[in-house]
Parts: sequence; C-alpha cells; structure tokens
Amino acid sequence: MLELFVSSFVTFFVVIDPPGCAPIFAGLTAGATAAHRRAMAVRAVIVSAVILLVFALVGEPLLHGLGIELASFRIAGGIMLFLIALEMVFEKRTQRREDRAAKVQATSEVEDVSIFPMAMPMIAGPGSIATVMLLMARNNGIERSLVVFGALLANLVLMLVALLAAGPLMRVVGAKIEAVVTRILGVLLAALAVQFVIDGVMEQLH
Repeated sequence: MLELFVSSFVTFFVVIDPPGCAPIFAGLTAGATAAHRRAMAVRAVIVSAVILLVFALVGEPLLHGLGIELASFRIAGGIMLFLIALEMVFEKRTQRREDRAAKVQATSEVEDVSIFPMAMPMIAGPGSIATVMLLMARNNGIERSLVVFGALLANLVLMLVALLAAGPLMRVVGAKIEAVVTRILGVLLAALAVQFVIDGVMEQLH
C-alpha cells in the first residue's frame, strides 16, 4: 500500500503541480486583501476536490453519457486560459476592475478567481481528471481506492499551502516587480493554454 501511495502521490503532484499553480494564483489575485486571497485559495481547493472526487467516482460513465471526451476538455480549457493570460499580460483585468469600481463607486475588489480558472481548469483540469479516473480504474477495492484518495488529498493540502504562501511572497517583492512577474506569468500561462489545445487536438487526431 505504501508503494501505491507513493506512486499515486508523485503522479498527482506532477499533474496538479502545486508549485506551478501558486505564482499564477498570486498574479491573478494581485491587489486582493489578505482575507479575500485566503478565501479564494480555500474555495479553489475545496471546489477542485469536489470536482476530482465526482470524476473519480462517476467520471467515465458521466462523460460517456454526455458524449464528451477529455480532449474536448483540454481544448475548451486551453482557450479560456489563453484569454485569461492575455488579460494578465496587457493588464486588462486591472483596467476592467478600475472601470467597474468607478461606475459603482465601490472599493477596488479583485475578481473571484477561485472557481475559474483556479479550481477548473488549473487544479481540477483535464490532466488531473484523467489521472484520477485512470488510477481509480486501475485500483479496485475499498482499501486501494482509499490510498489513491489519500494521495490526492495530500496533494490538495500542499496546493492550499502553496496558494496561501504565494500572496505574502508577492507582496514582499513590491508592486513594480509584482507587475513584471504577473506579465511573465501571463506569458507562461498562455504557453500552457496553447499546450492544452495542442494536446486536445493531437488526442482527437489519434
């Protein structure tokens, strides 16, 4: 069982990638209060956990029943992430927040990114959904399934810790450096989005 836990943990860690998601989350939530950032981090992890749990239990028959393939998830998620990346690079998110704040005369509150794009498709994306479905299919029985769930839970806890730590680290570096880092992360997120689309198209072609 220990070998199964270790292999499942490593697989989930590579696919979910807590260290990679953390700086993107920090860039998306630039300007948020500490309380709002914490709330979004907790909500993102909880929602992604629910999504992955549902797909682990009933994912394959659900997708087949709806006539949806994971390749379609990759392509759709990639397109949506690319739009978010463009806004990060050209600071459209900041401009839109300021315009909205001026119209409603409200405080400058950061958009809630916990559901999209953090929970879906960054954390509970096509890769992690396919991984949890595959591991559950390979490991029948209550004990082995619980080990897989334990490995998934451990990675989600790591994700929460990484998201909570990313905000304070970004605030320490200062506003100007944070703006530069946000643009760089936007470019990286755009590349990741394009890779999602390419993977989906290649999977469909094969």
